[in-house]
Amino acid sequence: MGLLLKGHPRASALSRRRNGLDGRRQLAPVRASVTTPHSGYHFDGTPRRFFEGWYWKVQLPESGQSFALIYSIEDPLGNTPQAGVGLQVMGPDDGYICQFTPDVTGFWAERNRLALGATFKPASPAGNPYGSSSGSGSSSSSSSGWSSGNGSSRSGGPRRMLPADSFFAAVEQGFQASDTSQQGRMIALEGGAAGPPLSTVPNASWSLNIKPKAGWGATSGPTQKATAGWLSVLPIFEPHWQVMMAHGEASGWLQWGGQRYEFTDAPAYAEKNWGGGFPSKWHWIQCNSFDGQPGLSVTAVGARRALLLGLQGVEEDVGLIGVHLPGGEFVELVPWNSELEWDVDPWGRWWLRAVNDRYEALVEATCAPEAGAVLRAPTTSMGLAPFCKDTFFGRCRLRLWRRAGGTKQGQPLVDATSSTAALEVGGGPWWSAWRARAEMKEPFRSLVTLPLDVAGLGQLVPEQLRPPGL
Repeated sequence: MGLLLKGHPRASALSRRRNGLDGRRQLAPVRASVTTPHSGYHFDGTPRRFFEGWYWKVQLPESGQSFALIYSIEDPLGNTPQAGVGLQVMGPDDGYICQFTPDVTGFWAERNRLALGATFKPASPAGNPYGSSSGSGSSSSSSSGWSSGNGSSRSGGPRRMLPADSFFAAVEQGFQASDTSQQGRMIALEGGAAGPPLSTVPNASWSLNIKPKAGWGATSGPTQKATAGWLSVLPIFEPHWQVMMAHGEASGWLQWGGQRYEFTDAPAYAEKNWGGGFPSKWHWIQCNSFDGQPGLSVTAVGARRALLLGLQGVEEDVGLIGVHLPGGEFVELVPWNSELEWDVDPWGRWWLRAVNDRYEALVEATCAPEAGAVLRAPTTSMGLAPFCKDTFFGRCRLRLWRRAGGTKQGQPLVDATSSTAALEVGGGPWWSAWRARAEMKEPFRSLVTLPLDVAGLGQLVPEQLRPPGL
């Protein structure tokens, strides 16, 4: 299961010709919307343990660097020791910065669409039209949004998306994010979050515009898919997960300490989680910056997740390999339609394979032993705590074959490599290699195959009546 990378330019060109990707396969046309289900904020106002987290990644082709913007809210009622708002950025050279506050009143999010933000510190009153006194927030939900907290915001600040200039005039420390625009400004301030200080730079700021090109599903389809299937609308899995944007293009700037990065049409990716806490153990590969193959994207994951069946300790190993091809086709290899297996080391080596009647996919990745940064993730007992390790310098190879009659058909449909893949392991313990097969439990494995369209059903329901998040 060794990793073979074909980094030579001539080999890459041959690979592109063999796979039909050197101009003969057109990039997917941009649809009016590739919005996925679960783009909204899922908090329903109940006092149970709850988090929601959002992750956007941008790869900078000119420098070979990447960065990720990670936003999270935990226990939005502010009723537990774990409650708080987290802002993490994983930056160039696998750097890291975190700002955390236990004050949840500065956070806001839209209930049925992708828009959120938080103010850690408002700008001075002269430049801040929103002030810094109470009354800028509300604890009641509405058809469009939810303001966390118990009625008033000690931090002040806006409660909706603003133009970039207006945001920076109103917010000294904080963020705002939607599917098409993101701004933020922060300092390293990790008090209240679990674990020792981990930040490698004292401050960071950013502003970018995003053009989503692929959500989770074929770009020619009428709607996009729920990553975990239609059962994701029910409180069954712990946690829930949704890829919001398998591929997009971002333009803007990142100020990383004393270094400024500017970029145009850089490959971008986005996903989110919500529930009571992260899986007890997981691994993850994501790449949409393959050599010479723009628009090709893979997400591959294996996880040990909990089932909310009223019993403690009920878990299952699940995983998937999802491939978005440049022409708009989507290949989804999931536990209810494929056999999936993995062999992943505690750090440095990932191997995932999935097979069904139509396709076979193999994803292999490695990284240097010294690569990576420790990130925080929402945990059930400790709140936002060091719980995973990531790198942006993964060497990844993706191969995808068509199958018929129980065998692979000819040369790979895709044979792609990259040296800028995002790799992650989390949870644990990770004492040795994790070798497992995805085994989704019944009756959920059978139920999830029912042909229910989460996005389509959501469009039939008036927004006021939709469940939070849809």
